Amino acid sequence: MPLATGEFYHIINRGNASIPIFKTKRDYHRFVKTSLYYQNCNPPMRYAKLSTLSLKERENLLNKLKKKRKFWIEIIAYCLMPNHYHFILKQINDKGISNFIRLLGSSYSHYFNIKYKRKGSLFEGRFKAIRIETDSQLLHLSRYVHLNPYSSFVVKTLAELIKYPYSSLPEYLGLIEKEICQKETVLSFFTHTESYKKFVFDRADYQRSLEEIKHQLLEN
Repeated sequence: MPLATGEFYHIINRGNASIPIFKTKRDYHRFVKTSLYYQNCNPPMRYAKLSTLSLKERENLLNKLKKKRKFWIEIIAYCLMPNHYHFILKQINDKGISNFIRLLGSSYSHYFNIKYKRKGSLFEGRFKAIRIETDSQLLHLSRYVHLNPYSSFVVKTLAELIKYPYSSLPEYLGLIEKEICQKETVLSFFTHTESYKKFVFDRADYQRSLEEIKHQLLEN
């Protein structure tokens, strides 16, 4: 099914046979940087080549792309987990999500396979895309995505969750300066960041209990 321009989607993909797709901090950071690069329409070179340039050359090229502001997609929220990832994306050019995920997946798979001396597909087939149809659904999905490390026991406490570095939650709460997401799309529904934090945390234990039940059912 073609994905509609101007619409929001929850995008999910995982490692082939649920293998880890991130093993080190460098892997997570590489994926995020590759995501930022390939949100640009028709970048002038592969990310692998970009990463070989001098720091000055790299900054100049990235600044030119930033000034152009011609993107396939907008990143609304994200969370990277050891064996899968979540994005909430808005498609702003035709075939934008498909092109973005294809380029990102190809580039990151190439990096990962070389680094870990493996062959074959890293990801489990085509990504899953779920259209977000209402504002309420967008808000609840942002909460679900941001709670993933907690509900899956990757972090044990909510204090650890807000420091989880491979999610957009710290950005949403103003704890870091980097700007990856168009977070105002979600935060505009809240009076301040503390309101959003409460919105996320209020559901935390319930979402974790649902994950536990799901795992128990799968094991049985």
